[in-house]
Amino acid sequence: MGLDDDIKHNLEDAKGKAKEAVGDATDNERLQAEGQGEQFGAKMKKAGDDVKDAFTGDR
Repeated sequence: MGLDDDIKHNLEDAKGKAKEAVGDATDNERLQAEGQGEQFGAKMKKAGDDVKDAFTGDR
C-alpha cells in the first residue's frame, strides 16, 4: 500500500471518529451512524490494501 493511500485511509478514519464524537455529544444518532460507517469503510479499505500487498509482495 502506498503512503498516500495509508494517509487517506487514516484521515477518513479520523473524520469518522470526529463525526461519531459530535453525534455522541449532541445525541444525534444519524451523525453517530455516519461516523461509524466512515470508520468501518476506512478499515475495510486498509484491509483490502493489506491483502493486495500480501499477494504483490509490496510490504
